[in-house]
Amino acid sequence: MRIAVAIAAALAAAAVFAAPQGKSAPSRRRIVRSAPGPVQTAHRRSPYVGALCADAKDGRVLFSDNAEAEAYPASVTKLMTLFLVLEDVSAGKYSLDSKAVATADAYRCEPSWIGIKVGESMSVRDLCLALMVESANDAAIVLAVNSAGSFDAFVERMNSRAASLGMTKTRYYNPNGLPPNAAKKYTWKSFNVTTAADQLKLALALLKHPETLELTSVKTCDLIKTKGGFRVSVTRRVNMPQQKTRLADGETVVKQLCNHNNVMVKDKLKIFNTDGTETVDGFKTGYIDAGGSSVVITGQRGGHRAIAVVLGSATAKERDEQASRLLCDALGALAW
Repeated sequence: MRIAVAIAAALAAAAVFAAPQGKSAPSRRRIVRSAPGPVQTAHRRSPYVGALCADAKDGRVLFSDNAEAEAYPASVTKLMTLFLVLEDVSAGKYSLDSKAVATADAYRCEPSWIGIKVGESMSVRDLCLALMVESANDAAIVLAVNSAGSFDAFVERMNSRAASLGMTKTRYYNPNGLPPNAAKKYTWKSFNVTTAADQLKLALALLKHPETLELTSVKTCDLIKTKGGFRVSVTRRVNMPQQKTRLADGETVVKQLCNHNNVMVKDKLKIFNTDGTETVDGFKTGYIDAGGSSVVITGQRGGHRAIAVVLGSATAKERDEQASRLLCDALGALAW
């Protein structure tokens, strides 16, 4: 009930912006036009296309609003890519320390990216960190080809695994969430599609892999150029002090990778527990113009863990505010 009331209040609230006032020139009338708002479509709405929150222990839904509505997940797609990689690791197909080599498919990607070129390598772990922290589109393809042998085979596996998880309204065309025909250099012709209800099923499956939160709770890390490729050094993690990167001879820091999960990293949006610890430790955000801003987040308090999903918000601000409120209210209800 508390969650429903809070969300109802949030949906009813409206911001009012006053146009600036000033004197007009004597001979010319001054016309003041308000700036246009974000375009709203079936896949991008205010405050969202669909949302829900649930108890991570058993998947019990605590709040749901249009959770079966189709949305474009954008980089939230990368959660399925991570899930399949962690299944490979669990099955002993390879380890997180195994090296993966980039093919030509990866370098055709546009940012966000790490810039790995054909023939260069990274460990699977570091590629997963680039995937979750930087939302690197090229890392997603390197991981996909390394896992399944080809881009198409991995996408087929994504859809097969989604079906087996009961994600009945989800369809993947690529492992990174980029829109079709971006820069006219991609083979896929459709947007990845999912629902909030389907993303909850995936999030519950991801939490069964202990490596998930180790990868999604990283706030910042350094991307380091090595002789044959790249490596990643974690510099900041949830509830952990800052760490300094140590470089070997010949290594250079290319750039700092920063997590896009604003509810986890931005002070004004963070959720804190009564002991002062930070609550949120995963998962992933996403954005494309056609599908707006989306996020799947999780956090824990007092022995309880909750999951919140917000898909297709018209703005990142709405997405973050709604997700933060949903997760906070869910944890409050679970701890009641």
